[in-house]
Amino acid sequence: ELRHRASPWQRNLGYPLAMLGLLALTGISVLIVCFHVLELLLDDAAMPRGMQDASLGQVSFSIFGSFGAALQVVLIFYLMVSSVVGFYSSPLFTRLLPEWQDTPLTKIIGNCVSLLVLSSALPVFSRTLGITRFDLLGDFGRFNWLGNFYIVFLYNMGFAGLTTLCLVKRVSWAVQAELIRAFGEDR
Repeated sequence: ELRHRASPWQRNLGYPLAMLGLLALTGISVLIVCFHVLELLLDDAAMPRGMQDASLGQVSFSIFGSFGAALQVVLIFYLMVSSVVGFYSSPLFTRLLPEWQDTPLTKIIGNCVSLLVLSSALPVFSRTLGITRFDLLGDFGRFNWLGNFYIVFLYNMGFAGLTTLCLVKRVSWAVQAELIRAFGEDR
């Protein structure tokens, strides 16, 4: 119903641009993770351990300078939003979604706890994937398991593989459905 009420500009320009933006952000994050996997294989310094004596403002956290830092911020926000959407889209947690003016207190507390856990895991998540090397306000690189090559490598490979699989599945199914509809085979 919302799509039918949308203006032609929204339908013909807004939605395709939003989809291209999401595809671009997903592709960029997968590319960064793939480069991080290569770094892990070639250099031990790519492990997501804590920073040693890197003063804020004196050392660039991106090889691309200001543009790279801005890209990291955008990717971290994208990962945050996509993890929240993915969390609430999973069949186990769809009942936790708040309802307009009819949400019990236990559900509100459950939402607060869920969002707190997701936001607390985001720095470790982005650091393990190699999206950023910045420690934020805590030294999240001091977790013992972040020094284990196999865990970090498998985590990165799992993210890259599953994200690519989801991306290919969504795009290929959408193209397939449009081709079927265009050729009139859906009747």
